[in-house]
Amino acid sequence: MEMTLPFTHNKNLKQHNHNEDFILLETPTIERLNFPVKLDVTISIICFKGHLKGHSNMRYFETGAPSLIVLLAGHTVTIENVSADFSALFIVMSKTFTSSLNIEEHLPVFLSLHNQPFIALKEAELTSLADYFKTVQKVLETDNPSTTKILQHLTKAYFYGFGYNAHNIERHTQQEKKPRLEELVENFLNQVQDNFKQERGIEFYADKLCVTPKYLSKVIKEHNGLSAKQWIDDYVVWEAKALLKSTHMTIQQISNELNFPSQSFFGRYFKRSVGLSPLAYRKM
Repeated sequence: MEMTLPFTHNKNLKQHNHNEDFILLETPTIERLNFPVKLDVTISIICFKGHLKGHSNMRYFETGAPSLIVLLAGHTVTIENVSADFSALFIVMSKTFTSSLNIEEHLPVFLSLHNQPFIALKEAELTSLADYFKTVQKVLETDNPSTTKILQHLTKAYFYGFGYNAHNIERHTQQEKKPRLEELVENFLNQVQDNFKQERGIEFYADKLCVTPKYLSKVIKEHNGLSAKQWIDDYVVWEAKALLKSTHMTIQQISNELNFPSQSFFGRYFKRSVGLSPLAYRKM
């Protein structure tokens, strides 16, 4: 597979690679990109040292060590800051591989990763993750006709075990009731993430959340610095930027994907926000 990653890394780094579906990168030197990337792979990053800052689906995240970062396929991601002492192990899995595990819908931890890709680890959990990485590494170094099945079973077993612990942490966090306004903001962001291709009017989201458009815009502005309408527009443009830079889709296809009535309408919408036409932005 031609990996679409939200960073560049040293290409001469030794990789453990199985059929382009499962790739291990050991402590790569990474550099950030200046644009959002639409991921076509799931990337698990086991962080031992340093920090990483970025956005996933326009939600800010900042990680410290020790931690696990899981950037899911289909998400639009930017990596904006990598500390000089950053040290981590990377596991890159294709959609084909993760689909073969058949676990995402059964694990609540995956639902929480859609909103927050960062999970703080205890030392024992960090050691467990490192052991999993080493075990998989050894599997990839052997010539075994059952390698795919071994990888599937090891990864599935790990995520079930780790997912249980992570979900307990998530459930405990949820039991600490959030302030009503914070909950409203989070629900609004979730609704935009799910519906931005079809719905760009604030009235739709206000109706979904049982508040008035004026009140919703006021709350979002106070919490995020942007009005609700601006947040919706920015989310659409964020997605468009990622599709322009990290896919081979034509501008017409991107316009259709984002449900614009025409390519020219999409072009005007994009240029009003970015100051460049979609084609000019792609060529940057």
